[in-house]
Amino acid sequence: MAMNNTFNIKRFGLLFKKTILEKPIQTIGVTGLLLILSLILYTVAKRLSGFNAAQNLTFIWGLSGGGFFLASLVFGYFSTNASGSSYLTLPASYFEKWLCGILIAGVLYPFIFLIFYHFFDVGFVTLYHNSLDPSSPFYKQEYEAVDTFNLNSILAWKVYVMFFFLTGAMFIGAFYFDKIAFIKTGILICIFCIGIYGLNWFIAKMFFGNINDAGVFNHVTVPVGKEEGSIILPSNIQNIYYYSIWYVLPFILWLLSLTRLKEKEF
Repeated sequence: MAMNNTFNIKRFGLLFKKTILEKPIQTIGVTGLLLILSLILYTVAKRLSGFNAAQNLTFIWGLSGGGFFLASLVFGYFSTNASGSSYLTLPASYFEKWLCGILIAGVLYPFIFLIFYHFFDVGFVTLYHNSLDPSSPFYKQEYEAVDTFNLNSILAWKVYVMFFFLTGAMFIGAFYFDKIAFIKTGILICIFCIGIYGLNWFIAKMFFGNINDAGVFNHVTVPVGKEEGSIILPSNIQNIYYYSIWYVLPFILWLLSLTRLKEKEF
């Protein structure tokens, strides 16, 4: 009985259908718009800066930025007291309401975006390869200079982490900010990142004196004569640091949003 009160597949299906169909422009329409904007950004950036910049910029903006924006709309029920109260009183559990938003912004959107992105990326790269002259002495070099974006690369995984962090922050921000949660949460994230970077720089400066660069709690670059030297964390501590940033922090943010939703129902 307790499980039925927490999650019921039929009740969840009705809630999910209501969320999608009640404001189709807000979910389906915005998702389509984000995909089109990603395609436009890819096309423009490719002409201005080349394939590599276009692939990276579009992937970062389309996935993490698009997910952040869509998350603000999905949880936009809480942007005003009236709509928030109305959504909270729906005949569904707090877990089902949370799962509905998570499924739309945190699962379906990245899945759709990755398929769409890979599709048009392959298309553009194929067109480029077909436009090359096989008889040219630089054909092999030009052909290998452009390849499709690797969705399993280090950069891709960093963007995945950014996506989960930003959407998690937006899920929480929607509960704390009554209006324009998208802008307020974005400003708060910027302040947080600048503060962390400033604190990291201050600590590095205090311990090492003259420094050239300071990665956020993972390395410090110091001048050594005319050269540069890097001081990095020990491998065991570095692994803990990366796992905490890549997995623990996003998980905590998503879990806190569930806890916050449960609190708002009472």
